[in-house]
Amino acid sequence: MRAPLRPLASILRARERGEDPNLIEAENLRLRHEALHEKTQRRAARRLGLMALAFSCAYLTIGVRMGHLAASEPVEPVASAAGAEIMAQRADITDRNGRILATNMTTHALYAHPRDMVDPKGTAKKLQEIFPELDAAALERRFTDGRAFVWVRKVLSPEQMQKVHEIGDPGLLFGPREMRLYPNGSLAAHVLGGYAFGAEGVHSAEVIGTAGIEKAMDARLRDPAEAGAPLTLSLDLSVQATVEEVLGAGITMMNAKGGAVILMDVRTGEILALASAPTFDPNDRPVPLVGKNDEPSDSPLFNRAVQGVYELGSTFKIFAAAQAMELGLVGPTTMVDANAPMIWGKHRIKEFENHNYGPLLSVSDVIAKSSNVGVAHIALMIGPLRQQAFLKSLGFFEPTPLELIEAPGAKPLIPKKWPEIVTITTSYGHGMSASPMHLAAAYAAIANGGIYVKPTLLKQDGPAKGHRVLSEQVAAEARKMLRRVVTDGTASYGEVPGYEVAGKTGTADKPKRSGGYYHDKVINTFASMYPASNPKYVLIVTLDEPVNTMGPVPRRTAGWTAVPVAAEIIRRTSPLLGLRPQVAQATGVELTAASN
Repeated sequence: MRAPLRPLASILRARERGEDPNLIEAENLRLRHEALHEKTQRRAARRLGLMALAFSCAYLTIGVRMGHLAASEPVEPVASAAGAEIMAQRADITDRNGRILATNMTTHALYAHPRDMVDPKGTAKKLQEIFPELDAAALERRFTDGRAFVWVRKVLSPEQMQKVHEIGDPGLLFGPREMRLYPNGSLAAHVLGGYAFGAEGVHSAEVIGTAGIEKAMDARLRDPAEAGAPLTLSLDLSVQATVEEVLGAGITMMNAKGGAVILMDVRTGEILALASAPTFDPNDRPVPLVGKNDEPSDSPLFNRAVQGVYELGSTFKIFAAAQAMELGLVGPTTMVDANAPMIWGKHRIKEFENHNYGPLLSVSDVIAKSSNVGVAHIALMIGPLRQQAFLKSLGFFEPTPLELIEAPGAKPLIPKKWPEIVTITTSYGHGMSASPMHLAAAYAAIANGGIYVKPTLLKQDGPAKGHRVLSEQVAAEARKMLRRVVTDGTASYGEVPGYEVAGKTGTADKPKRSGGYYHDKVINTFASMYPASNPKYVLIVTLDEPVNTMGPVPRRTAGWTAVPVAAEIIRRTSPLLGLRPQVAQATGVELTAASN
């Protein structure tokens, strides 16, 4: 409690001494004021200290920030908003040698704030002049219907951006973003697929895959844990370019509707080249066909190598011969019935152009001459159940496990029932349909000594592991038979000096959508491997509706169409793959006399 200014005891003592009691009150008041002044000074000093400390911290923070900004690159400030961050970064895709197939590029998007626009009608007309695909009338309606924001164009080139700048309307704005760039244009388009924008904002957009390996490996390409490490494919850019060039020329020369090529390493399963024609540019991916009468294969987006499910014709005959040898039912020289036509119930199995190679042929000759009747009798020795089991082991009953989003949908067409007549027709490639990729994997098993390896588009470190489907001895005998097809049989135009090509032709009538087959349209295939004595590569060439018109009469068989294309691919790509030609050594020493 505050002390009294006039204490009674002090006043009584002062009166006894004859002093003025008022002086006591004045002195106590002075002392009270002095104490209050000292307290106020201490409080003011503390407040000044705190303020000085706060200002020092503020100035220190500002100084550090200014130093940081002075040492960093200038960046345009952007408005932030709540929500998930848009992941714009996407890893590059390269070929097996590190050459870029797909990468990112910084570009700009064009949008508008109609309320800030000075001349919406004039601006819409000028934008149509820059972007002919835009409708000026529709754009004007969007600018004038009360909207606060309008997307105009998601991707701009630098030239287009400059032209928009020159319009000068303050309501037109630009937003930076990343886009996907395929620097090689249409090269390997069906492997790469394409991209689109996912979640997008004014200042960034998410790049996502829409087809091909871009979509199949989308999570890997967008994974921050990979730190932007490129996705390395098994493709060889030089080989791919050569394959596509030869395929395009072959389609033109053979008057074909389209075609596909697969080049595969038989031990690793790596796909070194995969081409489908007609093709497209993934930088400007076309719109899919949606008409009722449109065939899927009419679109350039259709990947014939993977999505094309065809009857592959006589390329299947080697499977029946190899399985029969594996079961010990026949050998290469075993004679089988080849007397044509073969009557089976109400069915007549004939040879091409009604030939009769009978009455008997060796198994090796059945493959070299491509006898339907001969291979039919071999298939009957095997039986339906064992035939199905063998084809399953070669992957013909499931989609190929390839790193393309289209692969799972390309399931082979298998007969619902498997009576003996199906066993017969399947042995020479009819009644069952599969893709060229299935055929490549199956032929690789023969080429590498009997091991089925899964095809892959990713670069591998070494030989792949797989399950055995044939013994090494049977695989070697099968390769010898396929070699005879080139030296003595239907694929004579497939001989490439120095590379010892082995393979099998297949000519299959093209089925109609309404049922039955065309008599003048075929799917031709040449399945090959080289060098035959120790194969390293399998090459599949498929042509859709080819016609060789370079002779006196049109020719539609694979030996006249697909085989020459395959031979040219082998001739031109083998040096790129480091495969040296085998030169036959002279049997003796020859001397040439010369005189000066």
